Amino acid sequence: MVKNVAVVSLSRGTIGEPFAKHELEIGVKRLEDFGLQVRFMPHALKGIEYVKNHPEDRASDLLEAFRDPDIEMILCAIGGDDTYRLLPYLFGNDELKNAVNSKIFLGFSDTTINHFMLHKLGIKTFYGQSFLADICELDHEMLPYTRRYFEELIGTGKIAEIRPSDIWYDERKEFGAEQIGIPRVSHVNTGYELLQGKPLFSGRILGGCIDSIYDIFDNGRYEDSVSLCRKYSLFPAVEDWGGRILLLETSEEKPEPELYRKMLQALKEYGVFDVISGVLVGKPMDETYYEEYKKILIEVIDDPKVPVVYNVNIGHATPRCIIPFGIEATVDIEGQVIRFGK
Repeated sequence: MVKNVAVVSLSRGTIGEPFAKHELEIGVKRLEDFGLQVRFMPHALKGIEYVKNHPEDRASDLLEAFRDPDIEMILCAIGGDDTYRLLPYLFGNDELKNAVNSKIFLGFSDTTINHFMLHKLGIKTFYGQSFLADICELDHEMLPYTRRYFEELIGTGKIAEIRPSDIWYDERKEFGAEQIGIPRVSHVNTGYELLQGKPLFSGRILGGCIDSIYDIFDNGRYEDSVSLCRKYSLFPAVEDWGGRILLLETSEEKPEPELYRKMLQALKEYGVFDVISGVLVGKPMDETYYEEYKKILIEVIDDPKVPVVYNVNIGHATPRCIIPFGIEATVDIEGQVIRFGK
């Protein structure tokens, strides 16, 4: 059972801003109520501008969290869009390689890039939740579905299986203190949807937010993202994708269908869809472009033998489960369950 958790800001420094103080307090109390000792790494609370301008300090926080023998879990504060800038400070002189060991690492969104960093070093990680987005939920409690998986992770160190949530929620438009205690608007969820392929398949899951993955292939957001990611061989080679299950989910930016097609096309041209055993796709936030994305997935993958499972409660739409990376998974759509090995 986890007792000591470190919170890191590897992408954006939102939790250090005065406007997020009420969320920070909620999150700390919830973690303590779980029986956890909470430690914010030295630069995690320094605010948006500082964190943005000092990728070297973000990297040092991650290294320190891995080196500290008392820390059992590293929890990412929130996503962002530039954690790729940590690469030189983590891989320039094998800094991360010399620091890493087996700990729980949990985050999503831009943290996708950090998951790829740790994958390079053979570290198993967990995708799907973050401190600000989930622990600091403004309602009186964490969302029940989300809480269930977080409790399982800190209680057992693993996730045994995931099933669909019975409901999904509209995303909040406001996050001020006046929203504390106000519940989200909920809707009936429809479960996992098999778009094509076999209803039963297996493999180790890897992937994350397609917006962040696309930055590895495209300089539209940052002019050096492609060169840096290529220099440090961040994205796994095609042969490493062999037999894996690709996880994809879309960000709060709700990419328009044309951009979604480009993102998927980049993965197709790389050769990922030629070697994987299947695709898991997270529910889009607010179900925006829900049907359009399904059509584009089928058209771009262009191989009916590749299983594609849609509407998984992972990523930017709430509530969120947690998916282990680096663990053998079996997807059973008829049983509406995804099971994970040890």
